[in-house]
Amino acid sequence: MTAKGPFDTADWTSQPPFDDRDGISLGQVTLRKTFHGDLTATSVVTMLVATTEVTDSRSYVALERVEGTLDGRSGSFVVQHNAVSDRGEQSLRVTVVPDSGTGELRGLRGEMDILIAPDGSHSYTFDYELLVP
Repeated sequence: MTAKGPFDTADWTSQPPFDDRDGISLGQVTLRKTFHGDLTATSVVTMLVATTEVTDSRSYVALERVEGTLDGRSGSFVVQHNAVSDRGEQSLRVTVVPDSGTGELRGLRGEMDILIAPDGSHSYTFDYELLVP
């Protein structure tokens, strides 16, 4: 199954770097999201970020707990982000943490694509399946 829609981000909070040397900075960021469309939910994202002296070379890993309704089923689940920008060549993988689904989302598996439009708006495409627990 596929769920689609826009989402908003808010409350970006950056902590001071916990390691900053040799041109490499490691930091932590938290933010909130509100999903619309086939996924009506809110989430909190906690990410670890690595930045380098090369503007377009950086990465982040994150965990995000999503709570709400997916195509009429209520519950929560956790997704893991793995993102890399290698001199502008970007890759992002957002996957459901196995067996993190609760309520009617128990058994959820899947991957989410995130798109950022030129105007800065965000949207998602979430390909998923619900396995019988």
